[in-house]
Amino acid sequence: MDIEERQPVPARPGPGQPAGPRSGEPDGPAVTGGPGTGRSPLARRVLIGAAVGCVVLGGVLVLLPSTGPGGAPPPSPGPVARAMTAVGAGAPAALPDLAALIGDRETHLRAHPRDDQSWAVLGTAYAEQARRTATAAYYPKAEKALRTSLDVRPKDNAAALDGLAGLAVARGDFRTAKQWGEASVKLAPKRWTAYPALVDAYTGLGDPKATRRALDRLLALRSGPVTQAVAARAYWDRGWREDAGAAIADATAGATTPSQQAAFLQQGGQLAWERGDVQESLDHYRAAVNTDPDEHGALAGQGRALAALGRTSEALRAYQTALAKRPAPRYALELGELYEKLGLPGAARVQYDLVRELVRRDAAGGVDDELVIGFLEADHGDPQEAVRRLRAEWDRQPGIAVADALGWALHRAGDDAQALTFATRTMDKEHGGEVRSALYAYHRGEIERGLGKAGPARRHLAEALRINPSFSPLLVPAAQQALAALGEPPAEGLPEPSDHEEESGAAGESGEGTGAAGAPGTAAPQPAPRPASSGPAVAPAAPRSPSAPAPGPSTVR
Repeated sequence: MDIEERQPVPARPGPGQPAGPRSGEPDGPAVTGGPGTGRSPLARRVLIGAAVGCVVLGGVLVLLPSTGPGGAPPPSPGPVARAMTAVGAGAPAALPDLAALIGDRETHLRAHPRDDQSWAVLGTAYAEQARRTATAAYYPKAEKALRTSLDVRPKDNAAALDGLAGLAVARGDFRTAKQWGEASVKLAPKRWTAYPALVDAYTGLGDPKATRRALDRLLALRSGPVTQAVAARAYWDRGWREDAGAAIADATAGATTPSQQAAFLQQGGQLAWERGDVQESLDHYRAAVNTDPDEHGALAGQGRALAALGRTSEALRAYQTALAKRPAPRYALELGELYEKLGLPGAARVQYDLVRELVRRDAAGGVDDELVIGFLEADHGDPQEAVRRLRAEWDRQPGIAVADALGWALHRAGDDAQALTFATRTMDKEHGGEVRSALYAYHRGEIERGLGKAGPARRHLAEALRINPSFSPLLVPAAQQALAALGEPPAEGLPEPSDHEEESGAAGESGEGTGAAGAPGTAAPQPAPRPASSGPAVAPAAPRSPSAPAPGPSTVR
């Protein structure tokens, strides 16, 4: 049953507001007569003339501008209507509008507890509120509302299924998101709203072929800024940097509300950061905050970019403001590492403790923060604990990001041989490892250095600095130090292969049998990489090692 056009049940008409006709009832008095009823030719001509007049009048009304009382333009949609539209389209909604929508639906449902569509809207709004504010306590409320919608309407309830899929993505539970999203698609194949969650779910599960099929289906069913933003994420994961940038630029230009525009500007800033355009990323983040001050992710992005530009006081303020408004564990980890780079280990430890506290809080709301806590333990705590947690995460959802984190944790725990298996997977096109990531390249280079594989290590460490010369306040100096320790390649023998040659040869050199050990980003032609000197200047402080160096051959972090 296709229920694409079904809308949530509206509230009852207010005082003095006429109610529309009920389903199945005529809109006005019945017209009697017809052939054989004895109506005179004159009466028939009068009726025909009236009908033509109505058609002409209707055409004129369509051409006239819509006006309110006294010829004034009609009022713009209120906060509830704006949030309802955004939630229904899977688009970001302003926080005040979301609060208004939540209050409106809660009031409505107290009087109409059997309204399944309003339960679905309320659950989706709760999930969006949780995502935008990093308040995990909203997630259980969202799940309860969405499941209530399913209880009230167990069949043909695609809105609730879509909401549950989106909720699972927001929690980082990609396996559950896949189950709900596929159930929605099975119920309503022509309904587009399940596909954004499925694209993210398949990516998180490390299934690139399913990701591409879901994206193709989404783009065939729907166009517009929301789908372009989804496409931008998928294109980036495939190494299509120019396509990703063009898609998010189109999404930003087509945004219909400030909240949408700010979210897409923030995404554009993240893409610019990942490709090493620090000033451009800062410009995007600032524009996002100016457009919607509640786009708190852009505040943390400003902190990242400002730190790379050496404007540390501003960077610290941006991170602190972001954490105060949206206490996400990742922001606390980034701020802690910035403090460590600045030689403030006590302040860094405070942030690392905050990361653990926020992860525990999120876990109570069903949020999966295992990647964040895994990196924290690997670099600043107990690497063996990181390995234990990330192995369990890999068993649940073996995506590329998890492979990178687990490989790094194994390296930090001293098991470089096994670590290389996972680091290789992050660049294995067969398994979706096509993203050009400075972090992934750095991790692999350090693992190869620990194994004494100087050639591959040198290439991947240099590649990390080419992709983004400012990718981490701690790791950039470590990569530079590691390259200096490796020295120049030997003059005799064959010359160093190019990045393209490495794609086919590095696997054999590393001893891995996967045949996919090359550098990321070769899925589509890329411009020649810029030299590291063209990026923002790196602070001249001496490279710092993490507070808890791991055993094993590599001591540089």
